[in-house]
Amino acid sequence: MAVSNTRWALRPTFTLVVLAIACSIISVQASASVTEPKVASSYTHQTAPTRFVEVDGARLAYRRFGKAGGVPLVFLQHFVGNLDSWDPKVIDGFARDREVILFDNAGVASSSGEVPKTIEGMAKYTAGLLQRLGVAKADLLGFSMGSLIAQQVTLDHPELVRRLILVGSSPRGGVGMSSLTPEFQGYLAKKRDVPDELLLDVFFTQTAESQTAGRKFLTRLRARKINRDLEVDSKTAPAQAAAIAGWGAPTDNSSDYLKGIKQPTLVVAGSRDIVFYTVNDVTLQQALPDSQLVIYPDSNHGAIYQYPDLFLKHATLFLNGVK
Repeated sequence: MAVSNTRWALRPTFTLVVLAIACSIISVQASASVTEPKVASSYTHQTAPTRFVEVDGARLAYRRFGKAGGVPLVFLQHFVGNLDSWDPKVIDGFARDREVILFDNAGVASSSGEVPKTIEGMAKYTAGLLQRLGVAKADLLGFSMGSLIAQQVTLDHPELVRRLILVGSSPRGGVGMSSLTPEFQGYLAKKRDVPDELLLDVFFTQTAESQTAGRKFLTRLRARKINRDLEVDSKTAPAQAAAIAGWGAPTDNSSDYLKGIKQPTLVVAGSRDIVFYTVNDVTLQQALPDSQLVIYPDSNHGAIYQYPDLFLKHATLFLNGVK
């Protein structure tokens, strides 16, 4: 969701407020005082407590639950998203078979500190979190902005990453990545009575089938009522926007760095992504040394939330090393 053009500069407040509200809905102050089950495997996306760990001067909020043992799956969130912006069906689906870790990067929602203005800075906190939690090896699932961070973590700390899932992603200097796409800007300007319904337009296509899936997704997204994460503040979106714009700035041979990512990678895309254009996912798959690509039909930026069951099957096969 890169943002570095004139139109953005003329109306930052409106677009940032809309996105912050839409992607951090029904926000209630986070708390770790909830009565906790003794076994992490008994937690769900709705009940997992929010815990905290110090990383480079920031107090990072995280939730860790699921089936213990094996390589944990770490989730890296999208622009102005928080712990509760993940689809519970997807998270709980993974948690049945493996440990999952969700977290807010520095300065985001319940985490303290300053929001880094570069993808490299966000990657530093991600790697620090894994090290502080004693995770020697992890699988990373990055969605949208989170997929850019996942790439950088893998480059900076290849020893920490076993497998990589990039959802709605792009290489450096990707098509349409140096500014908000015209389609995305149009949906941001659209007036709506329910703010989080912005996600129906930017995560789903306009067909009846996709919109029906979108409504079901919103119902799941709103399910956690107690101890929800804090809403992102007004400083989050500008810093994250600058980071994405820096990543998306076109340069010569901008995709060459992908040769350095040797880990098996699953690239997942919507067929009609208007936030990060689908062609960027194709470029990733072609440039990464060991990768495969799944494109879901009639889908937008939130393709994995339109097809959660199918995505879980594809991703599980990949994480289990099935070819």
